[in-house]
Amino acid sequence: MPYLDAKVYFDGSHYIAIPHTVRIVEEQINHRDYGDLISIPSPNYSQEKEDSVQEPSASNCIKIEDTICQELTTRRDLFNQLYDKYRDCNYHFRKAQIIQDMLPYFSQTESCEEFVKMNLARKQRNKIVRRVRMSRKAYLAGFNYFCTFTYDDRKHTEESFKKGIRTCLRNFCYRKNWKYMGVWERAPETGRLHFHGLFNIPEGTLPGEIIAVSDYSTQFHKMQQTFQSTYFNQRFGRSDFKEIDEHERKLGNALAYLTKYIEKTNNKIVYSKNLPQYFISDIANDDVVCRIGQEDKKLLLFDNFKCIDTGVLQGTVSPEVIARMKKSD
Repeated sequence: MPYLDAKVYFDGSHYIAIPHTVRIVEEQINHRDYGDLISIPSPNYSQEKEDSVQEPSASNCIKIEDTICQELTTRRDLFNQLYDKYRDCNYHFRKAQIIQDMLPYFSQTESCEEFVKMNLARKQRNKIVRRVRMSRKAYLAGFNYFCTFTYDDRKHTEESFKKGIRTCLRNFCYRKNWKYMGVWERAPETGRLHFHGLFNIPEGTLPGEIIAVSDYSTQFHKMQQTFQSTYFNQRFGRSDFKEIDEHERKLGNALAYLTKYIEKTNNKIVYSKNLPQYFISDIANDDVVCRIGQEDKKLLLFDNFKCIDTGVLQGTVSPEVIARMKKSD
């Protein structure tokens, strides 16, 4: 078996394996990490030392919170605040405004521009990592419903609604093996809070009944038919259940919707605890199509590759076989 304990994920089209590697840990050295302290000369900092190169220290550096804002301690904190401030602007305008607002805290314009460029790249990398992580979890979870929950003022306040939904879903995950990922959103027109989520609801575990309801859509300005749960309607207000069939495009659309919203608002995705990114399998050499990715570190697998757990053949890849395999995040 050339590839033991490989991490396998599904990208929406193909299964990809990441072979197990041994990480070499380099010898560590002790050093003092000053972080991104903004160098602001203190009152007793002598003029004669300005021409010499010195490391930041408690005596010649004042944190930005002492002079600018109590909540900011580093240049990175300031950047994050400005990034959120100009979140809805286009890239070039946002970059220019952040540089302009941060210039007073740099001795050279070039240093400020490089710092902003580096942190914009960091934000983009983080966005990509979140998107990839969410997609891998979703495609492995076998979601079969896209659900929306909205509260009724006569039954809940905003806080009791959030607490009630979280408790309800946590209990179903523990008792009925539900899985979900979702995000909190406010309606553009009313500002009313609701929860959008992808759900894996095993057959026979959904309480109450699913009923068809015809009502008027304020978003599309026409009558529409929705499918609602009597259980969630009675406890919270309104629910909408849309079944996801085996056609991957529908799951892709739901993922795109969640991704767009969390990137626009910077809200965090909410996951149930039992959502891994990978399952672990030994990979036979004849199940590998080719190597892919940076430095060819990943393996593109055939659609009917064999799942092998510590040398024992579990069967051809399928949702049922994957469910028996070890998982990893």
